[in-house]
Amino acid sequence: MFISWSLLCVACTAGLVYFVMLSHMEVRLARQREEVAGAKASLEAKKELLEETMKNAEDSTRRKAMDEFLADIRVEERHYTREHKVLFMHRKMLVRQERIFFRNIPLSSWVEHEMPLEEGVDADKLAETMSVFTSAALFGDVPHTPVRRLLR
Repeated sequence: MFISWSLLCVACTAGLVYFVMLSHMEVRLARQREEVAGAKASLEAKKELLEETMKNAEDSTRRKAMDEFLADIRVEERHYTREHKVLFMHRKMLVRQERIFFRNIPLSSWVEHEMPLEEGVDADKLAETMSVFTSAALFGDVPHTPVRRLLR
């Protein structure tokens, strides 16, 4: 009886120790999983932040390159008056020529427009209204032009 009672106590103690250790290991495993999940979440957040920073850097670099490119573009323009003499008629025409340059490289050939010039009209103001490559519209000085919206 004494031996069987001792074996029963040992078996109960062993079972109790087994379940206590099992629950202790489950708690430690849950803590480790929590730490791993936290580390994964922080890595994901850092990855998203890094991707966002890279995208912003690319956008700002692209915008800066476009601004530098547009700063190197200029419009060369000239205008003069041309007279047509046919018998007793004298017609004056205002001729405006323009072309676009990138640094010192012409991007277009001369674009020429003619407009009849009447007496008493300011030739310079008339020449400005005839502009094809309006430098103000190309480079954003005029806020609501279709060219500016196109460049955006």
